[in-house]
This record gives sequence, structure tokens and C-alpha cells, in this order.
Amino acid sequence: MTDSTALDPEDRKIVTLARSARARNGVPEGAAVRDETGRTYVAGTVALDSLKLSALQTAVAMAVASGATSLEAAAVVTETETVSPKDLAAVRDLGGARTPVLVAGPDGTVRTTITAG
Repeated sequence: MTDSTALDPEDRKIVTLARSARARNGVPEGAAVRDETGRTYVAGTVALDSLKLSALQTAVAMAVASGATSLEAAAVVTETETVSPKDLAAVRDLGGARTPVLVAGPDGTVRTTITAG
């Protein structure tokens, strides 16, 4: 586990935003990504009959739809211990294989940081 206070302030910010999205929307996951200009995009899980997206996929899609051309970092708040290969692929598609993905529990404690690669 990683002490969230030891994180870079910008990484701590995206973890906090992801946690807030999860709590506010009452969804299984919240996510946030930071693009190459420092803008952040926040999302929760999308679970419609016709559309299913994880929070991280939704956050990446929001970044792309807003004109982002790269990602600096991503964060997901979830009860699970890992991130799905599809989520990592979405981050990798926009940010590249070395983009860090912070995985935090519902309390905001970062469990691990992995790369999208």
C-alpha cells in the first residue's frame, strides 16, 4: 500500500477526484485521468442496457472527446485488486505503455501503481 500523502500532489488530486466520482454517483468504480496539459477528466462506471464502460474507459473517452492527445497519469478507485486488460489498453492507446495507473481502494489508499504497458 502507498501512503496517499506521499504521492505527488497532482497524482493525489486524480485519486481524490476518482474517489469522489465513485461516491457521488454510487457506482462500483470511479476514475480520473490527467492529459498532457494537466487537464483532468473524471468518470464513473457506465452501466446502461446498451452501453457498458468501466470508469477508466469512460474517463479516457472523455479525454479523447475533449481533444486530449496524450495522458500523463490515470487513477481508478475500486474494490477490486487490479485493473482489467481492457482498461489498461484504453490508457495505453492514448497515453502510451509507460503511463502510470494508480489503483486505489474505496478509502483512497493507493494499493499499487502499474503501467499501462
